[in-house]
Amino acid sequence: MEDDAVRAGSSILSDGAGTVAVTEDAREISSDDVCVLIPTLDEAATIADVIEGFYEHGYTNVVIVDGDSSDETREIARDHGAEVLVQSGSGKGQAVREALEYITVPYVLMVDGDGTYDPADADKMIEPLSRGYEHVIGNRFADMDDDAMRALNGFGNRMINRAFGFVHGANYEDILSGYRAFTVDSFERLSLDSDGFTIETELAVECVKHGVETTVVPISYSARPDESETNLHPVKDGGTILLALYSLAKTNNPLFYFGSLGVTGILSGGLIATYVLWEWIQYQQGHEIMALASAAAVLLGVQLLMFGVLSDMLVTLHREQRRRLERIARDSRDE
Repeated sequence: MEDDAVRAGSSILSDGAGTVAVTEDAREISSDDVCVLIPTLDEAATIADVIEGFYEHGYTNVVIVDGDSSDETREIARDHGAEVLVQSGSGKGQAVREALEYITVPYVLMVDGDGTYDPADADKMIEPLSRGYEHVIGNRFADMDDDAMRALNGFGNRMINRAFGFVHGANYEDILSGYRAFTVDSFERLSLDSDGFTIETELAVECVKHGVETTVVPISYSARPDESETNLHPVKDGGTILLALYSLAKTNNPLFYFGSLGVTGILSGGLIATYVLWEWIQYQQGHEIMALASAAAVLLGVQLLMFGVLSDMLVTLHREQRRRLERIARDSRDE
């Protein structure tokens, strides 16, 4: 996926099944049509500055969806004029899905409430939506403070981004970024199940899966204030995100998902078969049960590979049909 600077020069782009309405001609988006959505959990130390920052840049429609904070996050947000919702469940993903049910404007600017993202980047995030993009990701690595991310976190983020590109075939540069802008219409087309921190990962995968026009813009990223504590556990949450990337490939890239399982089965069976053959040649000692297990593993691996190929063909056909239907629907609306 090319970045915004590259793609901005194109007047119209191809999506593989026709053309998509991404142009240089921008329609103006009023700040009244944008809802600033801030999921929070114990962000009393920073939420006031975050809200005021967006007010200063003209974005007064601010909605806080709070995960039942134990501090004064909700009270502070209300005192500063934000609308506050208390989510019925738990986790950032559940909070975002629930909040979208109450939003009546066409555009959403989603941002974390920890003070690490700059409200001054709001216009930059919204601008691509005026040119027809449906989802915008803020790239934190473009302008990041030296102490904004620990070395382990930085390594993990880059590894996850590379894994995403390899498995799902798109380069979004920073799929874990919490600064997003998107149309409500595109969000409603996505099938989102994540409840926790994997919501950003699932959003990226679903954008690829459903052909949502996505672009990346550079943003600044600051260190979390000393008085604000993070809710992220790097090792645990990093492992969860990698597992989510792999499991989501089941429906987005089934050839990789089932193919990797199939190759694992074939290699395992092959190693067992090599050991059995070595034992027979060297010592004339047979391992009938291990030989059967080897044959079963190889056979299962081949079947999984075949299933992956067939599934990939079905997914490709489904995407082409969906894009044709969406193009027909767009043409009908334009008429």
